[in-house]
Amino acid sequence: MIIQTEGLTKYYGKARGIIDVDLLVMEGQIFGFLGPNGAGKSTTIRTLLDFIRPTRGRATVLGLDSHRDMLKIHARVGFVPGELALYPKLTGEQFLHYMANLRGGVDWEFVRELADRLDFELERKIKSYSSGNKQKLGLIQAFMHKPELLILDEPTGGLDPLVRQEFYALLKEAKQAGQTVFLSSHNLPEVERVCDRVGIIREGRLIAVEEVAALKSKALRHLVIVFDGPAPVQDFINLPDVRDVSAVNSHLRCTVAGTLDAVVKQAARHTVVNMISEEPNLEDIFLTFYGKEANHVS
Repeated sequence: MIIQTEGLTKYYGKARGIIDVDLLVMEGQIFGFLGPNGAGKSTTIRTLLDFIRPTRGRATVLGLDSHRDMLKIHARVGFVPGELALYPKLTGEQFLHYMANLRGGVDWEFVRELADRLDFELERKIKSYSSGNKQKLGLIQAFMHKPELLILDEPTGGLDPLVRQEFYALLKEAKQAGQTVFLSSHNLPEVERVCDRVGIIREGRLIAVEEVAALKSKALRHLVIVFDGPAPVQDFINLPDVRDVSAVNSHLRCTVAGTLDAVVKQAARHTVVNMISEEPNLEDIFLTFYGKEANHVS
């Protein structure tokens, strides 16, 4: 396992950070850590990297104890924090040279390749960069030493759409090279697009960890069934896991949580002209797990 936590808990005084987080991240996968702002994503990451100490529980990263072996872990990890702290008087190139020296040197041709792909100007002073360019600098320093593990906390904030596409390509290449990615995000389409597995955290507690495809199978599905006559609304209203049943003439609409088996069997008792099922996305998954709280996720 690349990341493993057992009962990981952090309180800030009496305030909740994270509670009893048990997490496994396997080698070579892109793991999405999904939740709204304030759910505990950054607290988990800071604890993994020993920037803060847990109230109780333990964590290992790359098979090493997150506290005792902190320096060894940092040498093998590329990290983008949720809030970057940079040196405003340095140029981007000077900052990256500084970071490269701390890591014992990097392939500078690869650094320039990253800068070109992210459309980043190395020669300018950091204080003159926009928030998007500062984020690009953070990404370059995380990727430039080709680490075994990338831990990225909301990494696409401030990036324009074209640069985001290039970032997604970098993630794909990192995975192909055998690197592992732990990606914290509240951007549902982003996680759906790039991640193999996803953990959903709510109010400091991990409430689901599954393959993206498996989560979709449990999500709310929006279904339209077209009959050859008036839609038999009453046949569907009391079916388990079926809600929001309505009809206009021959068209019946409903929302189904999980399997469609009961709905399909009920529909088969009538003559069906057409059936349309909208494939669930992660927005639907958030509605399943979070209910009204999903409205706060962008």
